[in-house]
Amino acid sequence: MPGGARQRATYEELLNLPENTTGEIIDGELTVTPRPSRSHIYTASSLDKKLGPPYQFGEGGGPGGWKQERFPRAEDHNWISVAPDWVCEVLSSNTARFDRVKKMPVYARHEVSFCWLIDPVLTTLEVFKLESGRWFLFGAYAGAQKVRVEPFSAIEIDLSLLWLE
Repeated sequence: MPGGARQRATYEELLNLPENTTGEIIDGELTVTPRPSRSHIYTASSLDKKLGPPYQFGEGGGPGGWKQERFPRAEDHNWISVAPDWVCEVLSSNTARFDRVKKMPVYARHEVSFCWLIDPVLTTLEVFKLESGRWFLFGAYAGAQKVRVEPFSAIEIDLSLLWLE
Protein backbone atom coordinates (compact mmCIF):
# COMPACT_ATOMS: atom_id res chain seq x y z
CA MET A 1 0.00 0.00 0.00
CA PRO A 2 2.05 2.96 -1.15
CA GLY A 3 1.55 5.96 1.10
CA GLY A 4 -0.96 4.13 3.29
CA ALA A 5 -0.86 2.13 6.48
CA ARG A 6 -0.08 -1.55 6.15
CA GLN A 7 -2.88 -3.90 7.05
CA ARG A 8 -2.43 -5.96 10.18
CA ALA A 9 -0.99 -9.42 9.59
CA THR A 10 -3.40 -12.30 9.81
CA TYR A 11 -3.15 -15.70 11.41
CA GLU A 12 -3.73 -17.17 7.93
CA GLU A 13 -0.50 -15.49 6.71
CA LEU A 14 1.36 -17.08 9.60
CA LEU A 15 0.00 -20.52 8.76
CA ASN A 16 1.05 -20.17 5.11
CA LEU A 17 4.76 -19.46 5.70
CA PRO A 18 7.31 -21.63 3.86
CA GLU A 19 8.49 -24.74 5.76
CA ASN A 20 12.06 -23.46 6.19
CA THR A 21 10.93 -20.37 8.12
CA THR A 22 9.20 -19.45 11.33
CA GLY A 23 7.06 -16.43 12.00
CA GLU A 24 5.53 -14.30 14.73
CA ILE A 25 2.91 -11.60 14.71
CA ILE A 26 3.99 -8.82 17.07
CA ASP A 27 1.90 -5.63 17.24
CA GLY A 28 0.08 -6.68 14.08
CA GLU A 29 3.28 -7.11 12.05
CA LEU A 30 4.39 -10.47 10.67
CA THR A 31 8.09 -11.14 11.15
CA VAL A 32 9.59 -14.09 9.28
CA THR A 33 12.97 -15.60 10.16
CA PRO A 34 14.90 -18.74 9.19
CA ARG A 35 14.41 -21.85 11.31
CA PRO A 36 16.52 -21.82 14.52
CA SER A 37 20.07 -23.19 14.51
CA ARG A 38 21.18 -26.40 16.24
CA SER A 39 22.65 -24.47 19.17
CA HIS A 40 19.40 -22.49 19.51
CA ILE A 41 17.29 -25.67 19.56
CA TYR A 42 19.71 -27.41 21.94
CA THR A 43 19.56 -24.52 24.42
CA ALA A 44 15.76 -24.25 24.32
CA SER A 45 15.31 -28.01 24.62
CA SER A 46 17.81 -28.30 27.49
CA LEU A 47 16.12 -25.50 29.42
CA ASP A 48 12.74 -27.16 28.89
CA LYS A 49 14.10 -30.45 30.24
CA LYS A 50 15.35 -28.65 33.36
CA LEU A 51 12.25 -26.53 34.03
CA GLY A 52 9.59 -28.89 32.70
CA PRO A 53 9.43 -31.66 35.29
CA PRO A 54 9.43 -29.51 38.45
CA TYR A 55 7.10 -26.88 37.02
CA GLN A 56 4.68 -28.85 34.86
CA PHE A 57 0.96 -28.77 35.59
CA GLY A 58 -0.15 -31.12 38.30
CA GLU A 59 -0.41 -31.38 42.05
CA GLY A 60 0.99 -28.22 43.61
CA GLY A 61 2.14 -26.82 40.28
CA GLY A 62 5.85 -27.22 41.05
CA PRO A 63 8.14 -25.75 43.68
CA GLY A 64 7.76 -22.22 42.41
CA GLY A 65 3.94 -22.16 42.53
CA TRP A 66 3.28 -22.07 38.79
CA LYS A 67 0.32 -19.80 38.13
CA GLN A 68 -1.91 -22.41 36.51
CA GLU A 69 -5.11 -20.81 37.83
CA ARG A 70 -4.81 -18.15 35.07
CA PHE A 71 -3.97 -20.60 32.27
CA PRO A 72 -6.96 -21.51 30.09
CA ARG A 73 -7.02 -25.29 29.57
CA ALA A 74 -9.15 -25.06 26.43
CA GLU A 75 -10.02 -22.24 24.05
CA ASP A 76 -11.82 -22.18 20.71
CA HIS A 77 -8.67 -20.95 18.89
CA ASN A 78 -5.04 -22.06 18.60
CA TRP A 79 -3.39 -19.09 20.35
CA ILE A 80 -3.21 -18.52 24.10
CA SER A 81 -5.24 -15.52 25.26
CA VAL A 82 -3.51 -14.98 28.62
CA ALA A 83 -0.11 -13.29 28.92
CA PRO A 84 2.48 -15.49 30.65
CA ASP A 85 4.26 -14.61 33.88
CA TRP A 86 7.63 -15.45 32.28
CA VAL A 87 9.04 -15.50 28.77
CA CYS A 88 12.37 -16.73 27.52
CA GLU A 89 13.92 -15.71 24.23
CA VAL A 90 16.81 -17.76 22.89
CA LEU A 91 18.72 -15.18 20.88
CA SER A 92 20.24 -15.64 17.45
CA SER A 93 21.95 -13.26 15.07
CA ASN A 94 18.67 -13.09 13.12
CA THR A 95 16.42 -12.34 16.09
CA ALA A 96 18.38 -10.66 18.91
CA ARG A 97 17.61 -7.09 17.85
CA PHE A 98 13.94 -7.86 17.25
CA ASP A 99 13.62 -9.72 20.57
CA ARG A 100 15.12 -6.81 22.50
CA VAL A 101 13.66 -3.82 20.65
CA LYS A 102 10.24 -5.01 19.47
CA LYS A 103 9.18 -7.92 21.67
CA MET A 104 10.33 -6.81 25.12
CA PRO A 105 8.17 -3.63 25.03
CA VAL A 106 5.18 -5.78 24.02
CA TYR A 107 5.88 -8.13 26.93
CA ALA A 108 6.05 -5.13 29.27
CA ARG A 109 2.78 -3.74 27.93
CA HIS A 110 1.13 -7.10 28.67
CA GLU A 111 2.66 -7.13 32.17
CA VAL A 112 4.84 -10.22 31.78
CA SER A 113 6.78 -10.25 35.07
CA PHE A 114 10.06 -11.83 33.92
CA CYS A 115 11.96 -12.02 30.64
CA TRP A 116 15.02 -14.17 30.13
CA LEU A 117 17.35 -13.58 27.20
CA ILE A 118 19.65 -16.52 26.54
CA ASP A 119 22.47 -16.33 24.02
CA PRO A 120 23.81 -19.80 23.14
CA VAL A 121 26.77 -18.35 21.22
CA LEU A 122 27.94 -16.01 24.01
CA THR A 123 26.72 -18.57 26.62
CA THR A 124 24.89 -15.93 28.62
CA LEU A 125 21.63 -15.61 30.52
CA GLU A 126 20.18 -12.18 31.22
CA VAL A 127 17.23 -12.02 33.62
CA PHE A 128 14.95 -8.98 33.41
CA LYS A 129 12.20 -8.13 35.88
CA LEU A 130 9.29 -5.82 35.13
CA GLU A 131 8.82 -3.05 37.71
CA SER A 132 6.46 -0.12 37.22
CA GLY A 133 6.13 -0.96 33.53
CA ARG A 134 9.90 -0.95 32.84
CA TRP A 135 12.45 -3.72 32.45
CA PHE A 136 15.32 -3.87 34.92
CA LEU A 137 18.28 -6.19 34.64
CA PHE A 138 17.83 -8.50 37.61
CA GLY A 139 20.93 -10.60 36.91
CA ALA A 140 23.43 -11.63 34.25
CA TYR A 141 25.15 -15.00 34.20
CA ALA A 142 27.53 -16.82 31.86
CA GLY A 143 29.35 -20.00 31.00
CA ALA A 144 29.19 -22.80 33.54
CA GLN A 145 27.63 -20.87 36.44
CA LYS A 146 25.07 -22.64 38.60
CA VAL A 147 22.23 -20.24 39.30
CA ARG A 148 18.91 -19.88 41.09
CA VAL A 149 16.94 -17.14 39.37
CA GLU A 150 13.40 -15.83 39.41
CA PRO A 151 10.84 -17.01 38.73
CA PHE A 152 12.41 -20.47 39.09
CA SER A 153 14.67 -19.86 42.08
CA ALA A 154 13.41 -23.01 43.80
CA ILE A 155 15.71 -25.05 41.56
CA GLU A 156 19.35 -24.73 40.55
CA ILE A 157 20.17 -24.41 36.87
CA ASP A 158 23.61 -25.48 35.68
CA LEU A 159 24.11 -23.18 32.69
CA SER A 160 26.81 -25.41 31.23
CA LEU A 161 24.05 -27.90 30.36
CA LEU A 162 22.41 -25.34 28.07
CA TRP A 163 25.29 -24.91 25.64
CA LEU A 164 26.00 -27.11 22.62
CA GLU A 165 29.78 -27.46 22.61
